[in-house]
Parts: sequence; structure tokens; C-alpha cells
Amino acid sequence: METQQLTSTDLAQFIGTRKWYCHPIVRKMLYTDGIRYMMNNAGAYWLIDEVAFHQFQPRVKQKEFQVWLLTVNLEESTAVLNCEDGNGRVLCSKQIPFTDFPLVEIKIYVSDNVILLPSEY
Repeated sequence: METQQLTSTDLAQFIGTRKWYCHPIVRKMLYTDGIRYMMNNAGAYWLIDEVAFHQFQPRVKQKEFQVWLLTVNLEESTAVLNCEDGNGRVLCSKQIPFTDFPLVEIKIYVSDNVILLPSEY
């Protein structure tokens, strides 16, 4: 699958959403137009899967609001995915041994079972 270029400016254009999309496996999780754009243009379906699947962890699922931060080392093609509670407390962390995600960093929110970009909040 060939992906297009993705920039932070592209993602900042999303404010609100016109349509809600249902995660194909974790059916209670919805995501927005901006997340769908990011998934399609960066080939980052795996990232939304990680967020959705972590909702089954007790420390994560008890928080109605979560901040997910993917920090990418572009030179080594590795990353770290952290979930915080919105107050800087880390709920979980995962090392990503390989990624071709094009941005150095992306922040994603989860609010009441909806995955969205900060500009859509």
C-alpha cells in the first residue's frame, strides 16, 4: 500500500467531524474524519488498533479522557506510544520496534469512546 505525504498542517485542518466511523473490531470505539484521514494517508491503521485494543486494560478503560502520544525516531524507524490521563500521568507505554509513520510526533485524544485529533476536540 502506497501512502501519501502527511503533515501536521494537514491534520490541523480538521475541526469537528461530519461522520463517525466504527472501529471494525472494537465496535464501541468510534473515530472521526481527521483520524480516518490520518489512517488513510499515513497507512496508520495499526495506530488506531493499538488505541482501541488498549481500551481493555483496566488502567486505560477507567479513564473517559485519554491522551495518546506517538513519538517517532525517523532515523531508526522506531517509536514509543504512550497513553496519559490528561494530567501527565502515564497509564501505559509501548515500544514500537518498526514504523514508517511520517511524523515525528502525533497526539490523539480518546474521549467517551471516540478517537479524535486534538483540533477536533
